[in-house]
Amino acid sequence: MNTIGRKQIEPAWHRVLRLLAPPAIGIALLAPVVAQAQEAALVVHLLDYVSVDYAGAVKDGQVRSADEFKEMSEFAANIRAGVEKLAETPQKAGLKTSAEALAKLVEAKASPAEVAAAATKLRQSLIGAYGIAVGPRRAPDLARAATLYAEHCAGCHGATGLGDGPLAKGLDPAPANFHNAARQQQRSVHGLFNTLSLGVAGTSMRAFTELPDADRWALAYLAANWGPADADVARGESLWKSGRLRAEFKSQSDIAGQSTREVAAKLGEDGASVLAYLRHNPAALEQAGPSPFTFTREKMAESLALYRQGDADRAVSTALTAYLEGFELVEASLSAVDAGLMKRVERLMIGYRNALKTGVPVAQAQSLVTEIDAALVNSEHALAGESLSPAASFLTSFVILFREGLEAVLVVAALFAFLRRSGQSHALPYLHGGWILALIAGALTWYVANRLVQVSGANREVTEGIAGLVAAAMLVYVGIWLHGKSNAQAWQGFLMEGAKAVKPGAAWGLALMAFLAVYREVFETVLFYEALWTQAPEQGHWILIGLAAAALSLAGLTWAMLRFSLRLPMGLFFGASGILLAVLAVILAGNGVRSLQEAGWLPVTPVNFVTIGWLGIHPSIQALGTQIVLTVVLVVLLRASSRKSAPAT
Repeated sequence: MNTIGRKQIEPAWHRVLRLLAPPAIGIALLAPVVAQAQEAALVVHLLDYVSVDYAGAVKDGQVRSADEFKEMSEFAANIRAGVEKLAETPQKAGLKTSAEALAKLVEAKASPAEVAAAATKLRQSLIGAYGIAVGPRRAPDLARAATLYAEHCAGCHGATGLGDGPLAKGLDPAPANFHNAARQQQRSVHGLFNTLSLGVAGTSMRAFTELPDADRWALAYLAANWGPADADVARGESLWKSGRLRAEFKSQSDIAGQSTREVAAKLGEDGASVLAYLRHNPAALEQAGPSPFTFTREKMAESLALYRQGDADRAVSTALTAYLEGFELVEASLSAVDAGLMKRVERLMIGYRNALKTGVPVAQAQSLVTEIDAALVNSEHALAGESLSPAASFLTSFVILFREGLEAVLVVAALFAFLRRSGQSHALPYLHGGWILALIAGALTWYVANRLVQVSGANREVTEGIAGLVAAAMLVYVGIWLHGKSNAQAWQGFLMEGAKAVKPGAAWGLALMAFLAVYREVFETVLFYEALWTQAPEQGHWILIGLAAAALSLAGLTWAMLRFSLRLPMGLFFGASGILLAVLAVILAGNGVRSLQEAGWLPVTPVNFVTIGWLGIHPSIQALGTQIVLTVVLVVLLRASSRKSAPAT
């Protein structure tokens, strides 16, 4: 049936659905990441409990408590099932084997030491394989923790953590006594955080999901602090201030992710004392915290140590963390000072990860790390005299926003020009709604990733990569369609369809494209500005000026595109717009592949070629190959579209 010209009657619920759809897409892009993080966190939580509580279930090969043993058996089965549900990775087969072995140890009533060792090893492997964050991003507020404890915890656990609160009477099992030294030495802050986040089934310990992430971390630190004696804390303070063992505690994850028992086994009693001090004073770590360069070098050293031990998978994962959570944060600053050096470090780190995957000798891996370390030192020296200057702060701030926003602005401006030139003003609110909601959803994603669910750098890149590839696919379709209207007869026929030629469904598609183009850039842009502000806090006003200058430049570019488009003949405008969107699709595809490579989802095979980030050109077979294939496909489709729309002769 011909529906051209028929008035479209749209139910109210359709309008609401379209309004909510773009941010829902953003959440959908992050949803698999969040789901995996939550599933992995649950498995880690169960492993914590097995390693600590199994001793209460079995002794000398005999069951001490039938209920405890039943619970441990159930936890072991859930751990095995939980690992099975996790996303496929090169490490998953080994994790499944370890989970099966743990379940068999519990079934055989093995010694608590064996079970604890197996559970701890599996926990560490799981954290490494899936990039699970085991500490807060920032030092928790322990003063606030005391208030929160009095409000939420003292009723059961008692005012001083002895498990003797007024509500504790009759509870089975009884609330935990945080002064039980043996138990406290086996619990990590991360384990306590998981208990607060997930609760404990079959007990009165519920999940405190109403509390934000930062508050639960603060409570976890407070609960852990009742374990060590004051003398141990004082001794740890003296050791820390003398510079001892600082290299062993580089982040909040190093404090929160290890139990006192684990640290003592690796670093002795001195290490346990330093851990006790840092748990009481987590801000001390950040006051003396490592720069992104130091973090990168230390993670690379950790990666090499893992490779020496024969754990190549964790070595690669740790090297990836070194890049995503360390060096990438200073790439923009270094690029403004020495772009060649920045690219060299990036190539060296990719080469190291590829070398580990091929099983190179340890001596060769050591040589690569030494070369990377030297390049990182040079990079740090290059920024030493520049990073705090007004000029460098301004330039870096400008480059971050202009580079990250250029693709998004070109997409939105091209779509805006099309709608205005073709008289489709009724669809403009959809377009504007798409990019505005992308800003909101991007900010919400950043909040979720920083406050509610710890999202690793790898997962961040996955989200950006998927969004980029989906946007590229949509741009291919729209670009071909627009180019098909470049013939006068074709576009005149399109315009004759009337003011409603862009139907609600198509308008929704335009909104989605604008949403994806903007959303993929917002999250990472915020992270880069956070890192820049940390590097040069005293130059905050120059950072803001650079941000404003970039925003004005992008606005000027948008204005120029719209003004120029008004002067083009309609057919030429359609053709040029189609080609522009096709080019942008190639750029987004290249950057999307690159993001997935940085996340470790796709292999990286370097080639000797230039790097032009704003064109999505990255020197690897996978990224360049994707762009070449897409370019060939686009050329074929554009030519076919031109022939199809050409008038008969």
